Amino acid sequence: MATNNAVYLDPDFSDDERRQRLYDGQLFVYSPRPSGTAFATFARAMIDEAFAPLDPRSAQHEMDVDRYAAILGKLKPAFIHHEESKRYLSTLLADLGCDRDRTYFDVPRMRSSTSDGYLTTGIAYAWHPHRDTWYSAPGCQINWWMPIYPITADNAMAFHPRYFGEPVPNDSQGYNYYEWNQTHRGAHVAGYTKSDPRPLPRPTAAVELDPQIRLICPPGGVIVFSGAQLHSSVPNTSGVTRFSLDFRTVHLDDVLGRRGAANVDARCTGTTMRDYLRLSDLARLPEDAVPSS
Repeated sequence: MATNNAVYLDPDFSDDERRQRLYDGQLFVYSPRPSGTAFATFARAMIDEAFAPLDPRSAQHEMDVDRYAAILGKLKPAFIHHEESKRYLSTLLADLGCDRDRTYFDVPRMRSSTSDGYLTTGIAYAWHPHRDTWYSAPGCQINWWMPIYPITADNAMAFHPRYFGEPVPNDSQGYNYYEWNQTHRGAHVAGYTKSDPRPLPRPTAAVELDPQIRLICPPGGVIVFSGAQLHSSVPNTSGVTRFSLDFRTVHLDDVLGRRGAANVDARCTGTTMRDYLRLSDLARLPEDAVPSS
């Protein structure tokens, strides 16, 4: 039986073997390569422009939180919908061995984690331990995460691998992706600077955060993991804001074959699979491939 406590650095695996190991709970890290560096540089340029003349990493110390959130409220959607974001993503995934005709992706998202509790809700939500599968992601979803500026152990992301095959009590049974989108997509999250009213599935019992794994890679590097991995935002005590980007993929063969990580505790309904776009031409997944739930 495969163990779920290995981290592979720059492995020479086919995409098929990589996906299977990810479904078994392994973690992957890829060193910076030109396609990844170009993507991070593009994202960084957008951030630098949005916060100019301030250093984005320390801007939180020099402006009111409402103004800060308003800047993020314009910056993040602009990054998501920028056509260059999709182009850089596509180039990087092809560079990492993904089949452009059988790999589908969700749009890339820019994330921020401010230091010392400055802003942990809404547009800069600090994530509690969770699996993406609690949010209607399929078991075959692969997550790709990249730092935009250098990160450290005290502003990174944490994995909690002991729970990969162990159920965690949670309230995902109340989450339906379609209903959530109708109610909350487009909400003015930049205005949630004191609290966050969105119902986001979370553990309903104490989770042992240790042992945990914090992977540190340079900008342009990529951390890859299964959407079924329990992970969380590290409480940022670094003194600077951490900026990162992430996106998700599924492979058509795994969607059709119903292959992926085992579902140990997700009870949500709906599916994110209608969001995915094919790398080669941005076509949606075939409707007959999408689960009916």
